[in-house]
Amino acid sequence: MTAQAAPAGEAAEPGPVPRLDHLGAPSGEPGWTLAEHGFDPARAGYRETVFTVGNGRLGTRGSLEEGHLGALSGTYLAGVYDAHDSPVVDLVNCPDWLDTEVWVHGVRLDVDSAEVVEHERVLDLRTGLLHRSTTFADRDGRRTRVRSLRLASVADRDLAGLRVEVTPLGHDADVVVVSGVDAHRRNLERLPLYPDGLDLAPQQRWDKWARSTHLDVRGVGFHGDGTGWADVRTIERDVRVAYAFTVTTAPQPERATDQVGAERAGRRCEFRAAAGEAVTVDKLVGVATSRDPGVSGDPGERARATVTGRTFDDAVRASTAAWGEQWRDADIEITGHAKDALALRFGAYHLQIAANPDDPTVSIGAKSLSGEGYRGHVFWDSEILLLPFYLFTHPEAARSLLRYRHHTLPGARALSESYGTRGARYAWEAADTGLEECPRWTPDGKDRFWTREEELHVTADVAHAVGEYVAVTGDEAFLLDAGAGILFETARYWVSRLDERPGGRLGLDDVMGPDEFHSHVADNAFTNRMVARNLTDAVAVHERLSRTAPERLAVIVAELGVDDDEVAGWADTAARIVDPVVRPDGVVEQFTGYFDRLDVPIESWDENDMPRYPAGYHHFNCEPTMLLKQPDVLMLMYLLPDEYDEAARRANFEFYEERTLHKSSLSPSIHAIIGLQVGDPSMAVRYFERSGYVDLDDNQGNTADGMHIAAAAGTWQIAVHGFGGMRVLGGRPTFAPQLPERWERLRFTVRWRGDAIRVDLGHDASTFTLDAAPGTSLTIVVDGAEVTLRAGEPVTVPAGR
Repeated sequence: MTAQAAPAGEAAEPGPVPRLDHLGAPSGEPGWTLAEHGFDPARAGYRETVFTVGNGRLGTRGSLEEGHLGALSGTYLAGVYDAHDSPVVDLVNCPDWLDTEVWVHGVRLDVDSAEVVEHERVLDLRTGLLHRSTTFADRDGRRTRVRSLRLASVADRDLAGLRVEVTPLGHDADVVVVSGVDAHRRNLERLPLYPDGLDLAPQQRWDKWARSTHLDVRGVGFHGDGTGWADVRTIERDVRVAYAFTVTTAPQPERATDQVGAERAGRRCEFRAAAGEAVTVDKLVGVATSRDPGVSGDPGERARATVTGRTFDDAVRASTAAWGEQWRDADIEITGHAKDALALRFGAYHLQIAANPDDPTVSIGAKSLSGEGYRGHVFWDSEILLLPFYLFTHPEAARSLLRYRHHTLPGARALSESYGTRGARYAWEAADTGLEECPRWTPDGKDRFWTREEELHVTADVAHAVGEYVAVTGDEAFLLDAGAGILFETARYWVSRLDERPGGRLGLDDVMGPDEFHSHVADNAFTNRMVARNLTDAVAVHERLSRTAPERLAVIVAELGVDDDEVAGWADTAARIVDPVVRPDGVVEQFTGYFDRLDVPIESWDENDMPRYPAGYHHFNCEPTMLLKQPDVLMLMYLLPDEYDEAARRANFEFYEERTLHKSSLSPSIHAIIGLQVGDPSMAVRYFERSGYVDLDDNQGNTADGMHIAAAAGTWQIAVHGFGGMRVLGGRPTFAPQLPERWERLRFTVRWRGDAIRVDLGHDASTFTLDAAPGTSLTIVVDGAEVTLRAGEPVTVPAGR
């Protein structure tokens, strides 16, 4: 994975669309491109993930258009789930719109049937375009170059496109290109138990998996105007998914025929090409479903309308322009260290293609729309790790993520009722309904997951995110429409779930904190404190709305059946929750009895500087030890900074750091930020690399399953909240920069109450510019001192003033 050099003097701002007379070229700007040189079957799954193109509504893995042995192609539509023959619901692998075959002299050009002479793919992060160029040789040594360009439009999230160009090199050729849609799709289901030490070839990686069938193909074919179509339904959820596609060529083919099978339709285009003469095939694809919110009409007709009258060039221009708008606030720039800069941009790209601000019924799964890991389920990651990125760069997307939690509130109520409690209990793994979708057993059936029953903190995490969103955006309408209901129903749940303790105190038995090595524990510090904050925030919002919006509050409480006595009970309950045990040196006990567990030292680290399990230990047998998957207490101190001073953070960082195995990709980012807060910048750089390079370098070996999207968001938080020192304290933005020595400058944007703060941080001085309407002013805090910004007037602040 390399950054591509830019020609001297090339502008950093978005330029014109690449040359569209053929394929164009990626921008080539440093820090803006990912490249693959040569085809390696062992790395194909990894490349498929990192080269995903998407737009928040649709994500398509970076598989080669023609496929190959060992490929795991996938297109995933946000919110399209099904559980027809799987133990829990899956994010459905939808019809493949890339489906393309290229034949030259009767030889199929793919990496299995022909020799790969040269191969390069480049993902241009600035434009979201994936470029490909492969030169094949057949058995007679004749060479042919295949180039392609693909996009998932950000300007129209119902639209995707593919351009394929075929050029015989040094020979005249009969060229056949078949391009269409393949609706024969399956989800991976169950990993087989392989013998110890078995090393399968990459071409066989997925062969022995069980498969789930979620699609009933109702038909494929072509309309009279030449528009292709595919129509499928999910079997259990009964969601209709419709594709429409057009195929155009240059030059006109000698012959074009429509090919229609049971589950696949494509246009076959036959050319006679002279040596060096390129033939080009363009495909535009429209997508519509019966679950699309806010629209009406037949999905097939809507998909067809999406591609009617459009050209591939127009689609690229519109999407590229839309990307320029998105990057205006989402870009984060480092000068001084090329790989760190690339890691941040790479993460920001994937975060942008994961969120859809136009759909309040979907959230972001743990693998975004880039793979089938975790079956597309939504975790606490969405509120705690991902939300801050969108909150400060694209608040419309943040609002949509929280609207999803309101949309699934009925499911959360039903889940709570199934456990005999009141209010709303959010699922540990959620999908489209809000019901619990967490598997009970590992895929091999050997070990039990207790997270679905015990990892209750997700409910308080959602409530916490509501407060963070309103504080940063000032979006009172959201609070009145959805946020208050979430807070009140989650508070009601905790009152009915808390367990009695001696002396009238309350706690929680049989829970699990973010550290999933320890189950069935009592009074987990993270969970107890987040619950208390959930309750006090609900009380505070009720009091606030009684003053600012009493009529709307009356409607909300009437709908929920909340009265003043119940609200008073929330406050009383919060005050009675037991405090965690704190040692004389300030170390907070993670849960009751944690200090009595076996203290097993971590003694070795792998080549990626990641801790190894001590000999004899693995994920499911660390219960008797003090080993941590990730640190509950440090996460608590990060989320509730007003409750813990620097001395407490330092004591807990030093204690828990040496016991944490970081077997969650969420873990390193919080360590980095707390380390900076307590004066350990060198450790923060190590953790930045662990988080930022997790997919860039595949340092956990499982990127083929999909992006660690929460790690991408956590890396952004390290840069902005850690090295940039940006936090919201006392109701306003504050900055305390601590740039690592290897960075010269750090630049990013923070959205605040509808305006934007452009931030340019350096070792000697930092510059802040308020991008807002003329006459607007804002007071921020930099290194403890107030600084007043006025719209359009940069203010430079010397370091450490």
